[in-house]
Amino acid sequence: MSGHHHHHHHHVDPEAGDARLAGAVAVNLALTVAQVLGGIFSGSLAMIADALHNFSDAISLVIAAVARRIARRPADAEMSFGYARAEVVAALINYTTLIVIGLYLLYEAVMRLIAPEPVEGWLVVIIAGVALVVDLVTALLTWKMSKTSVNIRAAFLHNLADAMGSVAVILAGTLILLFGWTWIDPVVTLGIAGYILWMAFAEIGGVIRILMLGSPPALAPAEVLDAARGVEGVEGMHHAHLWQIDEHRSALQAHVVVREGAWSRADGIKAAVKQRLGERYGIEHVTLEMECARHACARPSDWGEA
Repeated sequence: MSGHHHHHHHHVDPEAGDARLAGAVAVNLALTVAQVLGGIFSGSLAMIADALHNFSDAISLVIAAVARRIARRPADAEMSFGYARAEVVAALINYTTLIVIGLYLLYEAVMRLIAPEPVEGWLVVIIAGVALVVDLVTALLTWKMSKTSVNIRAAFLHNLADAMGSVAVILAGTLILLFGWTWIDPVVTLGIAGYILWMAFAEIGGVIRILMLGSPPALAPAEVLDAARGVEGVEGMHHAHLWQIDEHRSALQAHVVVREGAWSRADGIKAAVKQRLGERYGIEHVTLEMECARHACARPSDWGEA
């Protein structure tokens, strides 16, 4: 397995991205107000559910925008790896709020199924139609950036769930108008909630993995060690730590045992190991502690410790 996903990704113009996010926040906040009012007047739980989700969209975009700005700060004495993980933290916050919203909607939908209430179909359809347009505009504003940022992807998925919610609300409102099926409103809400939860749980694992200093999912750790051990002059490699600094950068630190008689070439061997790991797996940050075979660690483990 090759780690070609782990090279630097630089945004050509971060300021343009910030402006896009600001525009997305503004339209989402305006829509939230309209939807809450529409939901109250029409009696539609699905619309208030959508409004709540829309508000979370706006907040998720604010969190994403702030994290983007923090992440661009250079490394300093306080944060020697830099601030890029601010975006990972923001993604964790956004996925967690998505899960909370999904659970709340499940509860509300079940309560509404037990005790149904009347719903005004026309108002629901009209406002949900406006919501869908806003959702699609926001999705377009963030889609390109979401491909290279776990942070923006979390905000984008908030928005995608919203667009699906709007389509579902339009469907529910139409069926209420045509057939008077008021039960369809909480059933649609259940569907929206289920989708939100499925999506959030599918994405949150990767974010937690980065924060837990897990190895990059695109790499086979044992293969990385074997590649380093295959360098001429290397007798062994142990006490390795392989982790993701952020979404795009991986790091490795390890002890390298230099074969007897090759210690005079230790610097060249170190450079060769770094070059191989960089070229094959895109691991840019490699820190190696060199040991001569005669004085190597006793009974070392491949991973961890030291």
